[in-house]
Amino acid sequence: MSAARDPWFDNAKMALVTLVVVGHSWVLLPDNAVTEHFYDFLYAWHVPAFVFVTGYLSQRFAWTRLRMWQLFRTVVVPYLLFESAIALFRIYVGGEELADLFQDPHWPMWYLSALFFWRLLTPLFRPMPAGLVVAVAVSLIAGMYAGDTLDIARVLGLLPFFVMGLKATPERLELLRKRPAQVAAVAVLVGIWIATTWTDGWASTEWLYYRSRYDEMGYADDLHALLTRSLVLAVGCLGAWAFFALVPRVHGWFTRMGAYTLVVYLFHGFFVKGADYAGFDDWADGHAVLSFGITTVAAVALALLLAWTPLAGRLTELVDPLGYAERHVKRAVDLAAAKDQVQPEVQAELDLATDRESASAR
Repeated sequence: MSAARDPWFDNAKMALVTLVVVGHSWVLLPDNAVTEHFYDFLYAWHVPAFVFVTGYLSQRFAWTRLRMWQLFRTVVVPYLLFESAIALFRIYVGGEELADLFQDPHWPMWYLSALFFWRLLTPLFRPMPAGLVVAVAVSLIAGMYAGDTLDIARVLGLLPFFVMGLKATPERLELLRKRPAQVAAVAVLVGIWIATTWTDGWASTEWLYYRSRYDEMGYADDLHALLTRSLVLAVGCLGAWAFFALVPRVHGWFTRMGAYTLVVYLFHGFFVKGADYAGFDDWADGHAVLSFGITTVAAVALALLLAWTPLAGRLTELVDPLGYAERHVKRAVDLAAAKDQVQPEVQAELDLATDRESASAR
């Protein structure tokens, strides 16, 4: 079974990127116990699940000329374009002051930076027998030393979920589709919901971002910090598996939207930031319950709109301009070749017709 054609993964990709939009939109809401609980519950597992899918769909990456060109075209170029675009948007529309452009990815751009490094690491970890164990060790140690440059702390902190995706096979994933696994998945998500009621008791929300060093979060005891990171990794792993166990395998309109998850990811930030600059958070402060419902529904609608094929097909040209140019050049070359191939046949027909007319005249 091809991972790229499996509707199960397309459904998962679209559901996860929709949850990304929802999670980012919730930052517009007022701080209260209910909103923070929903937020912590979501971030405990949905980013690990997103990274797992990324790893699974990266299994074929190799250090070949073609793959490296694709990495540059589909990851580096969009990063440069959208890092610049969202920075300009935040400066000239939002009036923000930004620093470290490109060096410290702004907001959602961390994922493209991470994807670049994860893909480069793929040929190392995919065949490595104890690759997952090594990735966990790297994640634990990174919490002590990794910094902000290109969000390397997140790259290394979330590495176990990427490697887990690299190591996954259709046969292993089939186990998650069985009824006992689905029942267990519900229990796991309920357990995470209960556990995130007291997130600050065992790990603050900052732990769920995998971006800060232990000492920056106030942990002077490395052993305590390592145990906390281990617990967060375990919760993320169980939550990701539970999510996949509950993802439907049917093919439909939602599945087709899974082809445009990068479009949704790269464009939604402009809308969320735009709502922030328009003062939505001020209104939300006085309407906590209503704003939660409106924000959540609007976020889902935005994700579906951006993945709507007529719109997403156009936006893809901005996400992958080099691919767009390649396709048009190839189409022009093919048309020219076809024309050159047909031209002699047409000329032969014209010559034959002329000969016939000449013979008839005689």
